[in-house]
Amino acid sequence: MLKIAYSSIYRHPLPDEHRFPMIKYELLPEQLLYEGTVNEENFFEPGAISESLIILSHEADYWQRLRNLQLTRKEEIRTGFPHSKELIDREQVICEGTLQCALYALEYGVAMNIAGGTHHAFTDRGEGFCLLNDIAIAANYLLKYHHINKVLVVDLDVHQGNGTAQIFQDNPQVFTFSMHGERNYPLQKERSDLDIGLPDGTDDRAYLKVLSYQLPKLIEEVAPEFVFFQSGVDVLASDRLGKLSLTVQGCKERDRIVLEACKTNRIPVMASMGGGYSSKVSHIVEAHANTYRLAQFYYF
Repeated sequence: MLKIAYSSIYRHPLPDEHRFPMIKYELLPEQLLYEGTVNEENFFEPGAISESLIILSHEADYWQRLRNLQLTRKEEIRTGFPHSKELIDREQVICEGTLQCALYALEYGVAMNIAGGTHHAFTDRGEGFCLLNDIAIAANYLLKYHHINKVLVVDLDVHQGNGTAQIFQDNPQVFTFSMHGERNYPLQKERSDLDIGLPDGTDDRAYLKVLSYQLPKLIEEVAPEFVFFQSGVDVLASDRLGKLSLTVQGCKERDRIVLEACKTNRIPVMASMGGGYSSKVSHIVEAHANTYRLAQFYYF
C-alpha cells in the first residue's frame, strides 16, 4: 500500500504573501482522493519528531533557540517567514512524516510525504522557507537505527539542496546529488557529491537527457540501499521562481525515471514534495499528483 504522510498542520496559516504556495497542501490530497488514485487508508497523520532525532542532524544550540523562538531577527528573516510556536510544531510534524515514510518505504518499496523536502536547512541555521532538514533527519535515523549503510539523495528541486549538502559533506554514507538551476537561489552554493547546474530555460528534452544518463550511472556507482527523492515541481516553465522550462508532462517523465529506476533496482524510495510556485495552482497540483499516480502504477 502507498503510505502518505499528511496532517492538517501542513496548512499552517502564514501572512498573505506566503499563503498561495501553501494551498497545495490542502488541494493535493483532495485531488488524489477525488480521482481515486488513493483512498483514506493511504494517509497517515504523523506526530512530532523527537528532539533526540533532530540533533542527529542539527546543532543542539540551534534547535533550542529555534524551539524557544530565540533566533535573531536576521536569522529569522533568512528563513523567509515569521516564526511562531505553530510554525515550529509544523516543522517537527513534517520531519516525523518523512521519517515514518522512510520506514514505510522499507516495507512497501515507496512512500511519500505531502510536505517536506526542506533542503535549505543547515546544521546550524535555516534558510529559504526551511527550518529543519527532514531528509537529513530521516537519513541519519536510517543510518543509525536501521543498518542502512549507503543513502542516495536525489534532489531535483530547481534550487540546489545546499543545506543537505552541508549536513552530509563529511559523511561518506550519504551521496548527495542535486540537479538544479545554476543561476537560481542560492547564489552561494554548497558542494554536493554531484552538482549539475542547468542554464535558464532548460527544456524537457535537455533536462531528461541529463537525468537519464546520470541517474543509472549513480545507482551503479553509489550502490545505494535507500533513496530520498526531493521532487519539487518548481522546475516547471510556469513557476514564478524557477527559470527552467519543463512542461507538466516533462516533470512527470522526470518522476517516472526516478521511480522506475528505484523499482527496477529494488531500492526503497521516499519522496518529499519540495517546492512549487507556479502562478496557476492547478499546474502545481497536477505536477505533484503525477508523482503519486506513478508510484501507484509502478509499485501497486
